[in-house]
Amino acid sequence: MSKDKPEAAPKKGKVKKLLAIGLGAAVLIGAGAGAGIYFGVGMAAHPPKPEDYYPKLVVRVEDGKVAAPADKNAEAPPKVGTVSVPNDKFKVDPRKYEITYYPVEQAFTTNLADGSGFLQIGISLSTYYDGKVIANIRRQEVPIRSAVLMVLAEQDPALLSTSHGKQQLQRQLTGAINGVLRDKEGFGGIDNVYFTSMVIQ
Repeated sequence: MSKDKPEAAPKKGKVKKLLAIGLGAAVLIGAGAGAGIYFGVGMAAHPPKPEDYYPKLVVRVEDGKVAAPADKNAEAPPKVGTVSVPNDKFKVDPRKYEITYYPVEQAFTTNLADGSGFLQIGISLSTYYDGKVIANIRRQEVPIRSAVLMVLAEQDPALLSTSHGKQQLQRQLTGAINGVLRDKEGFGGIDNVYFTSMVIQ
């Protein structure tokens, strides 16, 4: 009997040791799994890129119905884009996307290049992108006005009297405005510039 008691004591010690090792292993496995999940999720979710904040194209509504504001004097809510794009430098199919027109409130007046007179025009801008482009235009109004005035000051009045000259001016203004927006906001988005008034004297 005296031999049985010393044998029982080592068994209890071994059980405690095995339990401690098992518990330690479980804690380590749990910590490893938790770290794996944490880092796995962190690696899967990428930080936002600048293009994630770019305007999106607005898909055209099939039935042609667009929600109008209840008050006729109120502004329509900005359109929400549905199609992400990496940049605004590709041709948009006008049959697939909604167009928004933004009238620039103040007319532009400048002397002409040859000093023979002045040019005054009113313009409206068009875009197939969502309300972010309109917000960008409003935010960058001062540099946009400056760019437009510089383009207008270089015009030849004889060329502006032709439709070809007016179309060329449209392209120049579109390029100048998109240049400002790309420089200041990282995204242009203006499809065309339309003349709402033009006076050459």
